Amino acid sequence: MTRIYRVLRKAFSRAPFDGEGAYRYGGRWSSIGTRLSYTSEHQSLAMLEFFVHLDPGDAPEDLILASADVPDEVSRERIHTAALPPSWRETPAPAVLVRFGDQFVQKEKTCCLVVPSALSPREDNWLLNPSHPDFEKILFLPAEPLSYDPRMFATGQRRQQRPAPKRPKSS
Repeated sequence: MTRIYRVLRKAFSRAPFDGEGAYRYGGRWSSIGTRLSYTSEHQSLAMLEFFVHLDPGDAPEDLILASADVPDEVSRERIHTAALPPSWRETPAPAVLVRFGDQFVQKEKTCCLVVPSALSPREDNWLLNPSHPDFEKILFLPAEPLSYDPRMFATGQRRQQRPAPKRPKSS
C-alpha cells in the first residue's frame, strides 16, 4: 500500500482527486481536456508542488491536505528520468511530457502513472486516472486542514536575521 497526498484550497476539497484542475488548466504531464489527478508520494512534496505556484505574498489560509491509500494491486506504470529528455525539468515543461500523460489516459492500460518530480527528481508524483476501473480500489481518506510554517511565505523584510557565525581567526 502506498499513501499519496494532494494539497488544495478548501473550495476544491469536495472532490480532491477528480482531476478537474488538470482537465481545466492542464499541467506538466497533461494537456487541457485530459482528466488526471496530480498527487505526491510525500506530504512535504505535495506542499512543495503546491507552494511553487504561489506568489510570495500569497500566504493561503484555507489549505486542505487530501490523502489516499493506493493498494499494491492497483495497476501502475513508472516513467524513469532516463526515458525523459534532458530538458524535462524546465519551465515551461517541454511538450513531450504532456504527451506522456495524455497517452497514459487515452490508453487506459493502468490507473497510476508514477513520474519523477521536476522539483525533487529523486521523489515521485503519482498521476491518477479517475476513469480507470482500478481508481475505485483506492481508499480516499477524509481531507484535513493543512497547517504550515508561516516562514514559507515570509518576505525578506519579515524574516528574522540570524547573526553570521563567528569564524576562527587563522594564524
